[in-house]
Amino acid sequence: MPSSAQRPRVEIHTDGGADPNPGPGGWGAVLRSRGHLIELSGYEPHTTNNRMELTAAIEALRSLNTPCEVDLYTDSQYLRRGITEWISGWQKRNWIRANGSPVVNVDLWKALDAQTQQHTVRWHWVKGHRGNRWNERADRLATQARRSRTPRRKETTREKAPSTVDRGQPANERPPAEEPLPSYAIYSRACALGTPGPAGYAALVIDDEGRVIERTGAWPLATNNEVELWAVIAGLQALSEPARVTVHTPSQYVLGGATRWLAGWERNSWRTAAGKPVKNRELWRELIQVMGDHDMQWEYLGADAPGDWSDRAAALAREQAEKQRESQPNK
Repeated sequence: MPSSAQRPRVEIHTDGGADPNPGPGGWGAVLRSRGHLIELSGYEPHTTNNRMELTAAIEALRSLNTPCEVDLYTDSQYLRRGITEWISGWQKRNWIRANGSPVVNVDLWKALDAQTQQHTVRWHWVKGHRGNRWNERADRLATQARRSRTPRRKETTREKAPSTVDRGQPANERPPAEEPLPSYAIYSRACALGTPGPAGYAALVIDDEGRVIERTGAWPLATNNEVELWAVIAGLQALSEPARVTVHTPSQYVLGGATRWLAGWERNSWRTAAGKPVKNRELWRELIQVMGDHDMQWEYLGADAPGDWSDRAAALAREQAEKQRESQPNK
């Protein structure tokens, strides 16, 4: 095997998605080396956003016919954090998550892990739909593959595979067209009848045309902070595509964590500035995962501030909490 100094250096940009999620999906990858470019794309008839993000990386690495020094760029926090942070723990626990549930997409994680063993891969996260030329091109390839509905696993811009990636076609210097992101507003509210106690949450997700998706639920025992966090997570989980999202929350805890503290917690191995473990760490990690592909904005909406959407969400959250309390046996 050639030393790292002798290996070809390759820059890879990947993207993938399904519409609806789950539903028909496409993936795309752009490989650049020594002034040359190769484009790959593919289609799956029934899949998810995350499976397409994983597939894009797997197929891009699989197309390299010799060990390479790779810089791989993705706008998926699920992909980047999974392969750089979470996978070692999953493997130690025989592909079981820390909460005891099976790892989702384990077949693709195993395939990706096998491909990374053949190369030296440095993983980079880029914010999607923010003008990064090659991320936009990978997104366009994935979209075209999905829309084509062509049942082929791989389409490339070259007639045959080169012996190494640097023999691909010269790069097309025309910048890709940019499609505007859809916009959504999320109004999140929560209610805990005790500290902790029976709790409910609600998220109203409103699109540009005023259509509303309601996400509600209840926990048998939770604090208000826990269900405030989960309300936002539930709202983001309702989105099937990358979007420009404004979250309206009455929780200073959620707002402060999302806008000021979260990056520092990650850098500090999930400890506060005082060295104490971050509370609700698993929920904060879940929030990072679901907001990774969106352009996020956060707005504080005081609990007493007038607002039809917020009032509706608050009423739904309290209703869920009261139903949960009534369903529990008397002690």
